[in-house]
Amino acid sequence: MMGIMIKAIVFDCFGVLASDGWLPFRERNFANAPEKLERTIELNKNVDAGQASYDDFIKEVSSLANVDEDDARKEIENNVPNLELFDLISTELKDNYKIGMLSNAGDNWLNEIFLPEQVELFDAVALSYETGIIKPNIDAYKIMASRLGVETNECVFIDDQPKYCEGAVLAGMRAIIYSNSGQLKYDLAQVLTNKF
Repeated sequence: MMGIMIKAIVFDCFGVLASDGWLPFRERNFANAPEKLERTIELNKNVDAGQASYDDFIKEVSSLANVDEDDARKEIENNVPNLELFDLISTELKDNYKIGMLSNAGDNWLNEIFLPEQVELFDAVALSYETGIIKPNIDAYKIMASRLGVETNECVFIDDQPKYCEGAVLAGMRAIIYSNSGQLKYDLAQVLTNKF
């Protein structure tokens, strides 16, 4: 039986292509307050699904954390591009694979986080606030594959959250849990050289 060829590599944004300011903020402020933690998770899902405004999200989580709104915004929006990954994409992946970004995001931050030449590396982007579907819903991965013009089983998905990788696998994609650039290069080489 012929192996399925990988045609696209799909990256998560926060925690992979850029550092994630939200998770450390949430952990620091709500880890010992289960009801507040549950509420912030719900708020985050609502803003990611485009069902609430990002400004309202910031207002409520800063209030729950008893932190100044501007300070909360700065901390949550502290998202620094992963230059090693962008170098990997531009020098080793872009010529041979379609490149996608699939992220649970409350707004389109791409031009604020990334340089124009970094944004241009993506053949397609699917952000949850505009699709209305958040990972790990399998439809999120199907939308991404469709925008790239490939089948889900022709994609490798990379995310730092295991539950989102599990969603990708359920949608038919291969998945790699990201921890650092060295590990990703190794795991990606294994997936790309082994037909399945």
